[in-house]
Amino acid sequence: MRMFSRMAPSSEIPDWSRETPRRFWDPGRKLLKAIRAYAKLRGEAGPVHSLRRKCIVLRYRFWSAVTGCEVALGADIGGGLILSHPNGIVIHPGVKIGPNCMLMHQTTLGVVGGAAHPPILGGHVDVGAGAKVLGAVTIGDHTLIGANAVVLTDVPANSTAVGVPARIIEPKP
Repeated sequence: MRMFSRMAPSSEIPDWSRETPRRFWDPGRKLLKAIRAYAKLRGEAGPVHSLRRKCIVLRYRFWSAVTGCEVALGADIGGGLILSHPNGIVIHPGVKIGPNCMLMHQTTLGVVGGAAHPPILGGHVDVGAGAKVLGAVTIGDHTLIGANAVVLTDVPANSTAVGVPARIIEPKP
């Protein structure tokens, strides 16, 4: 049973310290740092910005190869994201991820068929290892997605979804 306390990360205010690299070899955080640097330069014109963007893209590609992640540079990622074991993570370019979320290894956030939009994750959503969130679904704030779950429908806030296909087992009042 998951208990929410006052110490739980906020679903609205990003905790940027969660993304700060803690040592030289910190692939998940270094990948996020490259994505954030690219986002800062998006829309800037001029030869210097163009050269900086190319350098950042090279850094992004290096860390993507090291981690085995396919995180789109255009994805709308809220601050405080944790990629604790970043191998095999796939994030569609149109996905929206709220602040202070955590994605474990081998997770996929993508679309199926003719979905209207990719998934939207609220704030402080923890997605377990191997989980798939597919289609035009919305995941509420402070939600847990269990390991290897396949989420094809909306999940309300403060709940836990597990299984294939995922079902809600623990809604919070």
